[in-house]
Amino acid sequence: MDKPRECVVVGVTGSIAAYKAAELVRLLKAEDLDVWVVMTRAATRFVGELTFRTLSQHPVAAEMFPETGDWLPEHISLADRADAMVVAPCTANVIAKMAHGLADDLLSCTVLACRAPVIVAPAMNEKMWDNPAMAENVGILTSRGVRVIEVGSGELACGYQGRGRMAPPADIVKAVMEVLDGGRRR
Repeated sequence: MDKPRECVVVGVTGSIAAYKAAELVRLLKAEDLDVWVVMTRAATRFVGELTFRTLSQHPVAAEMFPETGDWLPEHISLADRADAMVVAPCTANVIAKMAHGLADDLLSCTVLACRAPVIVAPAMNEKMWDNPAMAENVGILTSRGVRVIEVGSGELACGYQGRGRMAPPADIVKAVMEVLDGGRRR
């Protein structure tokens, strides 16, 4: 088998939309990309690590301090490996962490250390998405070059109708491919 073109690190956060991240990983692999997954602890409550390990064909990073024999910190290893990083779904909490440089778990540390282009696919209730603090945090991210994919509208998992749905995985893949093919590689 030929070596995949580039590496994409996929961050998965604790949202009901986490199940859609499995399809995202599958579609990225179909593009012949080397895909690695890092999950927040909350994400593991929605989708198991085994799902992503099977789809990515790599171990899944979920713990900040795993007991491994490797000397290289995992968040640095993942960040160095990435030609692009996508966080999908990205919760309001993780968007706020990214906007303010907080690094208190493996995913937020990886994003902070990552020098590759970062893409975010938010997912949350419309009231959270429409909050002025969220708009400010998204503005901070976009001003730093993070590509924020527009949320969709429709039925939300909480029963509301409105904006806040994570973009379809195929749209996220399109954004990743545009970043990788757009000359913005490391």
